[in-house]
Amino acid sequence: RCLSDWSSDVCSSDLHAPAEASSATMGSSLHFKTVDTGRPVPFHAPEWAHRYDDPSFFTDGGRMIPTLESGYWWIEIGAPWDTLHDNEDIRHELTRHVLGIWDYLKNRDPYWSPRATNLALDWVGQVPGKRESRRVLGEVFLTEHDLVREERFDDEVAFGGWYIDLHTIGGLLEKVAEPVTTARLADPETSSGSSTYVGPFGIPMRALISKDLSNLMMAGRNVSATHVALGSLRVMGTAALMGQAAGTAAALAGSYTDLRRDLPARVPAVQQALLRDGCFLPHRRNEDPDDLARSATVTASSTEPVRGVGPNSANWLGGLDHWRGYPVFPFRGELTKRVAQWIALGAGQAVRTISLALRNTADTERVVSATVYEVDDIWDYRLEPGKPLLTAERLVPPGGPHWVEWAVDLEADPDRPSRYIRIDLDEAPDLEWVVSSAVLPGQVAAYEDGGRYRRFGGGSTLSFRIDPAQHAYAPEQVLTGVTRPHAATNQWRSDPVEPLPQWLQLEWAEPQTVRQIQLVFAGHLLREYHAYPPRYRDPQCVRDYAIEAWIDEGWREITRAEGNYTRRVVHDIEPVTTSRLRLVVHATNGDPAAGVYEIRCYATPRCTPNALQK
Repeated sequence: RCLSDWSSDVCSSDLHAPAEASSATMGSSLHFKTVDTGRPVPFHAPEWAHRYDDPSFFTDGGRMIPTLESGYWWIEIGAPWDTLHDNEDIRHELTRHVLGIWDYLKNRDPYWSPRATNLALDWVGQVPGKRESRRVLGEVFLTEHDLVREERFDDEVAFGGWYIDLHTIGGLLEKVAEPVTTARLADPETSSGSSTYVGPFGIPMRALISKDLSNLMMAGRNVSATHVALGSLRVMGTAALMGQAAGTAAALAGSYTDLRRDLPARVPAVQQALLRDGCFLPHRRNEDPDDLARSATVTASSTEPVRGVGPNSANWLGGLDHWRGYPVFPFRGELTKRVAQWIALGAGQAVRTISLALRNTADTERVVSATVYEVDDIWDYRLEPGKPLLTAERLVPPGGPHWVEWAVDLEADPDRPSRYIRIDLDEAPDLEWVVSSAVLPGQVAAYEDGGRYRRFGGGSTLSFRIDPAQHAYAPEQVLTGVTRPHAATNQWRSDPVEPLPQWLQLEWAEPQTVRQIQLVFAGHLLREYHAYPPRYRDPQCVRDYAIEAWIDEGWREITRAEGNYTRRVVHDIEPVTTSRLRLVVHATNGDPAAGVYEIRCYATPRCTPNALQK
């Protein structure tokens, strides 16, 4: 059903939706965990456990086994049981399969059995994790078209971006667990599944409000969406964001008796509250009239110039790796397909030359075609985002990597804000654009996959140089109202050549009384959680710092923090009246540069304290 103002032909031409409606849903899963006992320990499956003997059931069915520590999403069953009404039967059946799968891995798998000698089952879940069951119709009924078109909703309160991840109905009872995963495991270079890539897209509040009941909101896997759209909306990160949005909206709704009628007027307040609490909304930014920092002038002790990074640039990732157990993303820049790098430009700056580090494995020189585009943001994954700014062909001699220079001569526009350009290299046999060992924050790479770009390597920067150096991390980036890279880097970084401490200063034309300060530091936004080692503290995140106020013609420390590792921190302070306030960064968790996304100041406390804050 179309419940908004969309035309009926849009709803009837779904890309993945079946021609006939069905009540079938994706299945539920049970997980397990193991423990290393330090000595050989046997496992004997009960007679009622399901028996597995065929390795091809796993290898050919997309049922990847990256580790024996815990697993696995594909231990899943739905149909022929009903996930809503047959939950207990599903639990019993899944338990049979969990024990049977562990029996196979422990006792009969030629690769894993020797590695499972000292492992014992430590825990088996007994509450099936639902992917899909009951959904409630809302004021807006989201379809896959909204996700594909990245529809802009005025009442956006959350966002998503996971691909349309539709598991095979029946799960373990079918030959293939999930078509896209199965195809990628067979061939990591395949473009299978490219039609399911979506977003990032905004999620409207109206999809969280029941259309028939006056006081009901939904969040997570029961939101107003089709089966296909739910394939993207259902993942945990997106569901959590919708939960925060619904909770915030309910808190601000107060005594309203009809959410459908009264809550839309509160949408701007809900959006600003979510942004204040650290959420990201693709089409909204901080416009809080009570935030005193928005009227300040911002300066800094130093700023990192963007000159580029090379194959052997210093790595400040602190042990952060890629998700190597899931062979989906490429980790090298071979030009077997089109590859691109986003480069952040400073406000009103020209670009004279760009150089790329390229390797040629052939015995003779090769030619590569290059194109420069201006793009909307770091998620502008269109292959053709507009008219190219310029194109060229470059010669790459054998060997390398070689720095191949390109005189692009992009003129300065003094009225242009900081923005991104994108360098695209076409497919070229024997050539590789070398991945840098370093990552420049907010400057990412992508590869072509089935007619659009996809994130490269889970978060990497390809080697490039740019002249003149760009001021893309200027102090004013902390006042853009966005707390992650998007249409700009939205981050101040101090010059890593200059030793800490470094400072960032707000100055007002007239003295302001400040009672609360919120800081958003860099870090924790790069890769899948699977790539993070235990107890990881992002080196970019500021660790030790002080906040000082200009009082009686001198700087006075008003608060200090040590040992911080969280991205968002809130300081309630004794009221201070000042025309200048500054953050002094004494140490990070490892990065030589101090990085800050945002500073907010309030005369009356508005920000929610961080529970993890020391």
